[in-house]
Amino acid sequence: MTMTSDDVIAVLGPVDETLVAEIIATGATQAELAEAFAWASNDEALLGEGRRLATGRVAVLVDLLSADEEEQDE
Repeated sequence: MTMTSDDVIAVLGPVDETLVAEIIATGATQAELAEAFAWASNDEALLGEGRRLATGRVAVLVDLLSADEEEQDE
């Protein structure tokens, strides 16, 4: 099932509307977004657990979240 803006905000908290639209456009699920958020927030811990790197839609979401985080740092 496609996520709504409320679903995205439930995982990420308040974020830019453009980012919300980009995330929804991926067709990802809320579970995939939650996994991507975990990767974007602390990839070293997940690698330490022996998890494989994110692939597919999760990897696309990680890229979107990481790019957004870099923009906020500037």
